[in-house]
Amino acid sequence: MKQLATSVLLMATFFLSGCSTLRNVFLSESDAASAIREALILGVNNGSSVLGQKGAFGKDLILNAILPQDLQKVVRTLDQLGFTPQLNRFTTTLENATVETVAKSTPIFLSGIRQLTIRDAVTLVKNGGTSATDYLRRSVGDTLHRAVTPIMRNMLDQYNISQEWNKLVSPAKLLLGNKVELNLGLDNIMALLVVNQMFKKIEEQEVAVRTNAQARTTPLLRQVFGRDWSNVNVR
Repeated sequence: MKQLATSVLLMATFFLSGCSTLRNVFLSESDAASAIREALILGVNNGSSVLGQKGAFGKDLILNAILPQDLQKVVRTLDQLGFTPQLNRFTTTLENATVETVAKSTPIFLSGIRQLTIRDAVTLVKNGGTSATDYLRRSVGDTLHRAVTPIMRNMLDQYNISQEWNKLVSPAKLLLGNKVELNLGLDNIMALLVVNQMFKKIEEQEVAVRTNAQARTTPLLRQVFGRDWSNVNVR
């Protein structure tokens, strides 16, 4: 009887151990989707931390966003007229508005990821690279942009951006004409800048999670992204 009980115990231990091993060699759609969300959320949090700091959006980045065609001519003319300090103050003010928009927009990104319906999550895990971020961009990128735009509009109004720009360029209008007018869709342009910069940070974090063990800060991230699934069955 004692031998029978011992045998049963050994068989049970072996069975449970086997189940644990089987779980480790299979990647479920549910685990893959949850891990992708964790990686994306980690990217948003890190992106918000970086982009929410003063200096995250430089002068060139901002001017290229709002004056993509005539940037050099406008800046050169303002420099020639001695308005470089005023231009620097303007871009600093616009950057401050942008940084605050990042902070206020972070919950929107997090909510979008948590509500994201992830199809073929196992494939996204296997594809590597920035496939999860690319999926996020395709799925809710436009929605995020639309949600961030009114936040940016509010911040631009608070900082009186249009008025500040008009004061800055009024001496240059005779030389540059309409080229110095701010785009009427400035809120849309700057919101797109915020969204694109955030996606870049999410991409960087995704690559880190996939390639760097230290970036896998949760058990699920270690389980899903800590091994090569290319030749492993899925369930």
